[in-house]
Amino acid sequence: MLSTSLKENLDVFKLPPDLWPLHPTLINYFNLSNGITPIWTFFINSVITSLGTVVIAVALATFAGYALSRLRFRFRKSILIGVLVTQMFPLVVLLIPLYLFYVRSHLLNTYFGLILAYTSFTLPFGIWMIKGFVDTVPVEIEEAAMVDGCTRLQAMRQIVFPLIIPGVVATAVFAFLDAWNNLLFPLTLVNDVTMKTLPPGMILAFGGEFKHDWGGMMAASTIVTIPVIIGFVLIQRYLVEGLTGGAVKG
Repeated sequence: MLSTSLKENLDVFKLPPDLWPLHPTLINYFNLSNGITPIWTFFINSVITSLGTVVIAVALATFAGYALSRLRFRFRKSILIGVLVTQMFPLVVLLIPLYLFYVRSHLLNTYFGLILAYTSFTLPFGIWMIKGFVDTVPVEIEEAAMVDGCTRLQAMRQIVFPLIIPGVVATAVFAFLDAWNNLLFPLTLVNDVTMKTLPPGMILAFGGEFKHDWGGMMAASTIVTIPVIIGFVLIQRYLVEGLTGGAVKG
């Protein structure tokens, strides 16, 4: 990807291809800011919708996962199974009814509409992830805190939440990547070019009927990959703990 982004158009199609360009150029990167396609607008839209999805999905998953782990109420197991069943439906099957619902609700071409759609498919996984981590925290710790005067909400916030940080981080990363890489939702639920996110925006910017701008596409891909790589480097310790710690109970 990096090598292709530094090649001129003719060098991209050279046979056999060069592993590294003989004459590297930054023209593809300069064209990103000089072109008529608002690639940086797509980038900002992706950042807003992805971060919004992370905030809402993690908040809802934390409360729902805690409730399904600690509280005992009627139909609790049925709700858990129902949450899991939602993951069985292919995304494509729900696009048409979701589009019709968005038309009637005036949610097309809005940040909130995209965030809501992303969250709806990220939340079930997050709930099960958080529940698994809350299950590993001994309930006696919370009971001791409540004996000392804490409410259940205070015990959850001050005792349980700090202990399940790796699971929360893993859920946040999954929510971010699901929103960042999602193609079908913004392709279907967004008609305004200025509201497109990166996946459909890059198709619009660099794809054509007879020609694809591979150099420009690889340059854009390199730039949008950098924030994800930096994020993974910063939180990799929590992410590994989250993906492995929730695999077993106790």
